[in-house]
Amino acid sequence: MNATADLTLVSDLKAILRDVPDFPKPGITFKDITPMLADPRLFGRVIHAMCAPFRGQRITKVVGVEARGFLLGAPMALALDAGFVPARKPGKLPHRSIVERYSLEYGADGVEMHEDAILQGERILVVDDVLATGGTAEATARLVSRLGGELVGFSFLITLDFLEGPRRLGMEKVKTLLSF
Repeated sequence: MNATADLTLVSDLKAILRDVPDFPKPGITFKDITPMLADPRLFGRVIHAMCAPFRGQRITKVVGVEARGFLLGAPMALALDAGFVPARKPGKLPHRSIVERYSLEYGADGVEMHEDAILQGERILVVDDVLATGGTAEATARLVSRLGGELVGFSFLITLDFLEGPRRLGMEKVKTLLSF
């Protein structure tokens, strides 16, 4: 947990988030954030807390990872006075893009960004809802680097500590509100 995430926020989040067993595959327990998104006060508190460690770090762009990273990343970009960049599944972006392949806990996939989404030297924050093994976030960070951006850090609502994603990404760069 971030030092900025107060215990009341953590308690409120744990009370409202729900586990969905065997989704998207048997043996996977999905952390459903939609009840939090439906509560405007709690959603606002979450955005504020997720931004807190990055205030004053001159973030230029926030990269939201498809799809729930869009829901958190776009309001965080506004709060940090930064642009927003979607990192999408391959084939979903309308303009010329670059792709990075990766493996995740239940298969293999890829992530892509428009080739002009990040300019040389821009300071980038990568945002997603859950950090599991870190494969998607790591692939997104590689895209940021390939486009010339400087990765400032990662912000997650939830980290699944037993999967060791923070170690894969670099503990010092990962900020999260909840750990399971």
